[in-house]
Amino acid sequence: MTAPYTFPAELGSTSADYLARGVGGFALGVMASDRKRFRDVSRGLPRCFACLTRIVHPLFAAVKALRHSTTSSPASAGRGVVFPRERGPDTFPNVVDIRELARLIGVSQATVSRALNDRAEVSTETRRRVLELAEELGYSPNQPARTLVRRRSDMIGLIWDTGYANEGRRPAFLLDLFVGIKQALTAVGFHLMVLSIAGGASGVDVYRRAARQHSLDGVIMMGVDEGHPAITALVDSGIACVAIDLSLQRKRTTYVTSDNRSGAAGAVRHLHSLGHRAIATITGPLAVMPAAERLAGYRYQMARVGLDPRPEYVEHGDFYLSSGYECAQRLISLPEPPTAIFVAGDEMAIGAMQALDDAGLSVPGDMAVVGFDDIEAASLVRPALTTVAQDRVRIGVGAVETLLNAIGADDDGGRDSKRNTYPAAAPLLIPTQLIVRGSCGTGR
Repeated sequence: MTAPYTFPAELGSTSADYLARGVGGFALGVMASDRKRFRDVSRGLPRCFACLTRIVHPLFAAVKALRHSTTSSPASAGRGVVFPRERGPDTFPNVVDIRELARLIGVSQATVSRALNDRAEVSTETRRRVLELAEELGYSPNQPARTLVRRRSDMIGLIWDTGYANEGRRPAFLLDLFVGIKQALTAVGFHLMVLSIAGGASGVDVYRRAARQHSLDGVIMMGVDEGHPAITALVDSGIACVAIDLSLQRKRTTYVTSDNRSGAAGAVRHLHSLGHRAIATITGPLAVMPAAERLAGYRYQMARVGLDPRPEYVEHGDFYLSSGYECAQRLISLPEPPTAIFVAGDEMAIGAMQALDDAGLSVPGDMAVVGFDDIEAASLVRPALTTVAQDRVRIGVGAVETLLNAIGADDDGGRDSKRNTYPAAAPLLIPTQLIVRGSCGTGR
C-alpha cells in the first residue's frame, strides 16, 4: 500500500504554510494515479480554505473602514482617497482636481476654471492665488473633459508624407518645416498630433474622420498629394487647414510657401547683370507648385530683360542629384550651349556642376550655375554654390500663425467668441534671399 504524502515538518504551521500545503497537496493529488494517495492529500483542502478566510476577511474589513472614513466628514465627501501632500519614496503622488483647488482657496469651481483659462472676469489677486496653488500641487487639467467644455482641444493635426519616393519633396526639407511648426505651437501652448493613418484605412474620409475623432482645432498639410480624394474631403469639410507648398484654397483652407516666382526672377536678373544672355534652366517636377512657380519666374524675368527663352534651354528634372547631372549633360551637348544655368533646386545644381566638371568645363569660367534652396551642402561644394535661400523654419512658423488666425486664436493661444469660424486668409508668401557665392563668378 502506498504511503500517504506528508509535508516536511520544517515548513511550520503558519496560515501561509497551511495555504501552501493545501494548494500544493491538491495539485500533487491531481497528478497522482493512486486514488488513495489523492484522498490523503485532499485532506489538506479544509485547512487551505480556512487560511484563505483568515487572510481575505481582514482585507474586506480594512476596505470597509477606509470607505467609512472617507465619507464620514462633509469636507471629504465625493473626493475619494486623499493622499499625503508631501511626496516621498513611500507616498503616493497627490491627485488634485479643480474641486480641491476651489476648496483650498475658498472660491467656486467656476472661478478656478476662469482663472486657469485667464478669463477677464477674475481679479488679478485671485488668479495669482489659483495659479500658484495649482503649480504647488502639480495640478493638471483633465484634457478630454476640458475639450468637451471648451469645445476646443488646443491640438493641431499634421499630415506629413515623409516617403523618399514622394516626388519633389525631400525629408531634410520637410524636417526644417516641422521644426518651425513645433516651435510656433509650443510658444502658444498648443500640441501637435501627427495623423498616421493605418494601412487599411484608405477611404476618402480617413483624414476628415481622424480630425473629428481627435477634436482637432485645425490641420497643417505638407508633402502630400493635393489631388488625393482624402485631402479634398478634408479641405471641403469646414475644418481650418493650412497647406505648405500646395496650391489649396477653400473657404477655410489656404497655403504658405516661399515666394518662388520672385526668387527665380532674382536669380535670372543676377545672371543677366553679369553679362549672360544664353541662360538655361533645369526645373523640378512641374506637378509640384514650387517647381512650376520657379519656371514661371524664370520666364517672367527673361521676358523682362528682353530675352526669349529657347525651348531647348528648358530641361525638366525631379529635384534629385542624378536628374541635375543628366539635364546638364544634355544642355552642354547642344549646338549652342548656354553660358549660365538657373537650377530650381540645389541638389540638382550640384549634380549639374559635377556633369560640367566631368565634361572638362569649369564653373564659373565656362558656365555659371545658380541653385535654389540653400541646403547645407551648397556652401561646402567647390566652387561654393550661389543660390536662392528659403527660410524653411519661417515657413513652418507662418503656417502656424495663419492657422491660428483661422481658428480665432490670439498670440497667447486664447480664443474669442467667434472661435473656429473665421474664413481662411490669403496665401502667405515668405520672402527669399539670393546668396551670392563662387559658382556664378563676377561677370563676363
